[in-house]
Amino acid sequence: MADDVEALREHLGLSRMDLLGHSAGTNIATRYAARHPHRVGRLALIGPSTRAVGIEITGETRREVVRLRENEPWFPAAFAALEAITEGTGDDWEAVAPFFHGRWDAEARRIHAAGQPDNEEAVALFAAEGAFHPETTRAALATFEAPVLLLTGEFDVNSPPRSAAEFAGLFPDATLVVQPGAGHHPWLDDADRFVATVAAFLG
Repeated sequence: MADDVEALREHLGLSRMDLLGHSAGTNIATRYAARHPHRVGRLALIGPSTRAVGIEITGETRREVVRLRENEPWFPAAFAALEAITEGTGDDWEAVAPFFHGRWDAEARRIHAAGQPDNEEAVALFAAEGAFHPETTRAALATFEAPVLLLTGEFDVNSPPRSAAEFAGLFPDATLVVQPGAGHHPWLDDADRFVATVAAFLG
């Protein structure tokens, strides 16, 4: 996957490029930065996954985030479903959908109902054993010189602020931004704030 990014850079004729990834895509961006550090001008990781660097996100860390929503009317059912998933006794991902949005309003429901790309073969390959090499990647990131932005939402159960902060600590020059009131898609929850933050970083 990182090789595909390098092939694109060569195709575009760029000596260096800024790179932005979201969620699972941040694993690809991180691996590319580790393998081709001198080809990256700035690296922005949004709602970052920590798989590529081997940071475990515990059930308690996720509970810490979701409990911030306990006054929401949908919370009891969503929390029960999350507990079952965490304990391996359930798989009702539909029920935990509200936790991925800063607001579970009509617009969030509409976006969720529109669905997400579903390529089971790609997912299986992405999550396969040996797909990532955390120790090698972490060692490379320790000497990564380009500026890095890690931006996650205050309510992001997928990429909790605590885990994003640990991820940021792997880089020599990283800035962590926790967007207030945002979930896993911060540009949906407050587009103006998100764009201003990212644009200022990419400058």
